[in-house]
Amino acid sequence: MMLRTHTRKSRRVLAGATGLLAVGITVVLSGCGAGGGAPAAGADSITVLVEAGGHGELQPIADQFEKDTGTSVTFVELPYDGLYNRLNSEFSSGSLSFDVAALDSIWLPTFAEALTPLDDVFTDDVQSDLFPALVTEAQVEGSFVGMPAWTNSEILYYRTDLFEDPAQQAEFKAEYGYDLAPPTTWEQYSDVAKFFTQDTDGDGQVDVYGTDVKGAVETEWLATLSQTGEKNMVVGDDGSVSLGNADSLAALDFYTSLLPYAPSGAAQLDWAGSQNLFNQGQLAMMRFWAHAYKQIPADSAVAGKVGVTTMVGGPGGVAGVPGAWYLSVPAGTSKQEKALEFVQYAYDNNELSVDTDLGLASRISVLEQYQDEPGYENYKPLIDTLNAESTVPRPANPNWQEIVDSALIPMIQKAVVPGADNQQLLDDAKAQVESIIE
Repeated sequence: MMLRTHTRKSRRVLAGATGLLAVGITVVLSGCGAGGGAPAAGADSITVLVEAGGHGELQPIADQFEKDTGTSVTFVELPYDGLYNRLNSEFSSGSLSFDVAALDSIWLPTFAEALTPLDDVFTDDVQSDLFPALVTEAQVEGSFVGMPAWTNSEILYYRTDLFEDPAQQAEFKAEYGYDLAPPTTWEQYSDVAKFFTQDTDGDGQVDVYGTDVKGAVETEWLATLSQTGEKNMVVGDDGSVSLGNADSLAALDFYTSLLPYAPSGAAQLDWAGSQNLFNQGQLAMMRFWAHAYKQIPADSAVAGKVGVTTMVGGPGGVAGVPGAWYLSVPAGTSKQEKALEFVQYAYDNNELSVDTDLGLASRISVLEQYQDEPGYENYKPLIDTLNAESTVPRPANPNWQEIVDSALIPMIQKAVVPGADNQQLLDDAKAQVESIIE
C-alpha cells in the first residue's frame, strides 16, 4: 500500500530511471532530508528511510526516542517508486545510507536476505498483539525481518445522508424487499450500488453513482479474491498460480459486474481518483483504505456525512488486504544496536502514531484503546476486517511487484472494458505470472 495515493509507474521503466530519480529529488522538508545519500553522522544518531510523508507517522516516536535515549533520528524521504529503487540499489551495492527502513509489506521477501533477523523482538506477547496476517507477513523463510509500524486495510465507506434518508429507505425497501443498510455481502452491495446510481437533480443525467470500480490498482480485486474463500492469493506457497480457477473468475466477474453503477473511466481509476470522487459526493459507497476516514477535508461535499463499517464479504466471508509497513534493519548498517533499539521503541510506543496524519497503528491493543473514541470510528471496522478469517496477506514472493505491474494491473484494466472475456484474461495472466516466477 502506498501511503500517498499516487499512480505507480512500471517497474521496468523505473529500473532505467533510478539515477534520474535519485538526482531529481531535491525538495527538503522540515526536520528530514529528501533523497540525501549520506548516513547520519555521529554515534548518537540514526537515519531512517521512509516513503515521502511517512516520517509524519514516525516523527512523534522519533522525538520521544531522542528525549529518552539521546539518539536523534534523521528521516530520508523518497517517493514510493524511488524508495524501492533506492533500497534495491543500496542493498545490491552494499553501500548503505540508512540504519532503519520502513518497507511496504510486499517488499519484505525481495530484500529479506539483506535484513537483520528480528526473531528476538517477536516474543509471544508481541505476536499476540499483532493481527495474524501481519505475523505471517513479517516472516520470510521462517525468520522475522520486519516489525509492523502501522497497518491498514480497505473498509467500507458510505454516505449517511443517503442511507439515513427516509424517502430513500422507503423506496429501497419497496424495490428490494429488505431494509436499506450498509451492505455486508456481495449481493447487498450490488443492490445498493444499483439503487444509488441516481439522477438526483432531475436533469436527466446520473450525478451520484453507487460505487466505483478501480482498474488501475490491484489490491481491491485481491480483497475480492479473498472474499471468495481463496487462500492462495495468485501464487501459492508451492509456486502454483491460482489465476483462472473458479474463485478468481468469480472475483473478477463480481468486480466488473459493478461497472454499470460506477463512473466511466474505470480503467484509469486509481486510489487518488476514487478518493476524490467520494469526497466530491459522486459516490454513495467506496471500499478504501481505513486511513482515508481521517483525511476527508472539512470543506468536502461529504464532510460530516460519512459512515464506515467492516469490508463486505463474498461467499468466503469478509476479507481485506493487510496494508502494513514494516520497520527493518539492514544487516549492513554499523549501527545495529541503535537501529534495533529504535524498532523496539517504535513497537513499545506505537500509540504515539494515532494522532498523526494517517492516524494508524499496528498493535491490536492500541487500536482497541481508541476504537470507541470520537474521530476514530474507522478503527473498529479496521480491526474486524483484519481479524476476518478470510483476510490473508499477499504472497511472500520476491517477484510480487513485477507480478502486480506486469500481470495483475494490466489484466484488471482489460477486464473493466465492456465485453471483456474474464476467463481468457485470467488464463493469460496466469501464463504471464508463471513465466515471471519460473
